[in-house]
Amino acid sequence: MNDKSLRIPKRIKRSDQIVESVKSWVALNRMEPGERLPNERELMEQFECSKGTVREALKSLEVQGLVTIRTGPNGGAILERVPFEKASELLRNYLHFDQPSGPEIYALRTLIEPEIAALATPRITEDDLETLEALVRCCEVTPETLEERIDQRIAELDFHVLLAQRCGNAMLAFIGRFINDMIRDLVIFKKSALPEQREFSCANLVYHRQLIDALRARDAAAARQLMLEHMQSAEHFNRELEGQLHQHFLGVTR
Repeated sequence: MNDKSLRIPKRIKRSDQIVESVKSWVALNRMEPGERLPNERELMEQFECSKGTVREALKSLEVQGLVTIRTGPNGGAILERVPFEKASELLRNYLHFDQPSGPEIYALRTLIEPEIAALATPRITEDDLETLEALVRCCEVTPETLEERIDQRIAELDFHVLLAQRCGNAMLAFIGRFINDMIRDLVIFKKSALPEQREFSCANLVYHRQLIDALRARDAAAARQLMLEHMQSAEHFNRELEGQLHQHFLGVTR
């Protein structure tokens, strides 16, 4: 292989070119979910390609979650908003073989969550506050089974997910929710190998109650500071948990 061959650009499939062109066209025209793309014949004429190539491009858009293909007289490609769950799953799959540790996840969470809490403060509704209070009540009872322990950890994460959904910043909201999904995958179910971390749970409960008070008072600065302290506390507990897990699995393998 000579140097010249290394500089030859990879040929892009015609269907992939169409996919990127359609994405650009949708963005430029500020199209919304529920709107229709041009039909197959119009796309064939616009891109001067075969029906098979257009169908391959539409199938790619469907697999990516950007369109739904409907059949029948009123069928065609309908624009869809990619669900968060699908995007999160794909990104977690990307990290599957290079999984961040619990401390790495919590270190990032400490940077993100305080700003989410501050931005969400003026946007929280009374219904939201009732939901947050219900999640706190779920964690007030001492769990008796592993299933109850996991349910409480999920409730704690749902508290943070609601704040992320209300922060008004699409990027922060996605990152915040994604981090909580990572915690579900990589931290919560590891904890099932150890006795209940009651001190950690009680600390979470205290911070969540105080955060509700700050949210109800519309005090963004207090919410930011409380969340920072909450995340620093959670990061500390998680580092201790990682150490306990290491010792536990060493004992198991001996």
